[in-house]
Amino acid sequence: MRVFCGIDWSERHHDVALVDRDGQLVARRRISDDPAGFAVLLEMLGAAGDSVDEPVPVAIETPRGLLVAALRATGRPVYAINPMAAARYRDRHSVARRKSDHGDATTLANILRTDRPMHRQLPADSELAQAIAVLARAQQDAVWHRNRIANELRSLLREFYPTFLAAFVDRTDGLAAPMARRVLALAPTPAAAVALTADTVHEILVDVGRRRNVAADAQAITAALHTPQLRQPSLVEQAFGRQAAGLLGMLNAACAAVADLTAATSQAFTEHPDYQVITSLPGLADVSGARVLAEIGDDRQRFADARALKAYAGSAPITRASGRTRVVVCRRVKNQRLASTGHTWAFSALIASPGARAHYDRRRAAGDRFAAAQRNLFNRLLGILFHCLSNGVIYDEQRAFPPTPTGDPTPA
Repeated sequence: MRVFCGIDWSERHHDVALVDRDGQLVARRRISDDPAGFAVLLEMLGAAGDSVDEPVPVAIETPRGLLVAALRATGRPVYAINPMAAARYRDRHSVARRKSDHGDATTLANILRTDRPMHRQLPADSELAQAIAVLARAQQDAVWHRNRIANELRSLLREFYPTFLAAFVDRTDGLAAPMARRVLALAPTPAAAVALTADTVHEILVDVGRRRNVAADAQAITAALHTPQLRQPSLVEQAFGRQAAGLLGMLNAACAAVADLTAATSQAFTEHPDYQVITSLPGLADVSGARVLAEIGDDRQRFADARALKAYAGSAPITRASGRTRVVVCRRVKNQRLASTGHTWAFSALIASPGARAHYDRRRAAGDRFAAAQRNLFNRLLGILFHCLSNGVIYDEQRAFPPTPTGDPTPA
């Protein structure tokens, strides 16, 4: 490789630096964040010897954005360098700890010049996989946002309306459930709850789709709301009710966003060629499977083997050894979204797969705590998923967890 490119990205402009194999600066320039600036960048790369057979690799501190998308569309290798790693490389070139946009761009170019094999190129995922990644991450963010608002509302209701919490907090979806939000809209204060009848609650339950035990649930909810409680002064209670109504509006919008993004994510995921393979694994459905695909992509060359995928997901342990000291601990640096999905995946697999359940029970019997045993199961499932995707085969319970002569699945 003759030339290496580093780009210091910002919202308004980008600093570009090109260095040769000896570390000498070939060219540098500040470009605008628009098509004209991107055209200037391509001219710089072309003048430095860029070609279709040997494109100039580019290092940048972000894996997303319009500039990154445009660079990936040209087919050139793009490396997303962690800003913390780039800061440590910067100290190798200056003990005075000076910093500038041009200096950062030069540092990024030198990272590729000296340590390119140590960094992972952005994967060549298909357009559909990239779209699924956008939707799945947005859906996950929306769920987290909905949960934060629900927790804020729960904290507020404890201040003046504990009977409402007693009626709904232990039910499915808690305060985010449609029936809880409908009842709170009609009775935002304890004073309003006194006038709420069982017939009204019954109508709400029917409207939100409840079909079983409707009358009994309506009576139970009404009785809970009419239970005597300590009360705030009248004006203070009304003020709290207005605040609860405001949070309820935000919660309704968050729930609608979750529903819309969930439908869009599922629809896009069903159109992907890997849909049948991924959802064949126990514990993975449309949404959770889409989240897994969003983080691992569909570029089969991204991970050299199953161990690389497990390290990326954080399920594989890490060993720290020095002298006579050797400690094996869980991995902290990982893809947090994939690790979060893996926690749910492993938990669901305990019910869907007898082999997964036996594997988990065996780890618990060996002394692992719940989190460690679940993480070990996630590690096993990732290896199975890697094999299925690499070979294009559907999950087979007997091959994944073959029984031993005693009848238990083979230990990992």
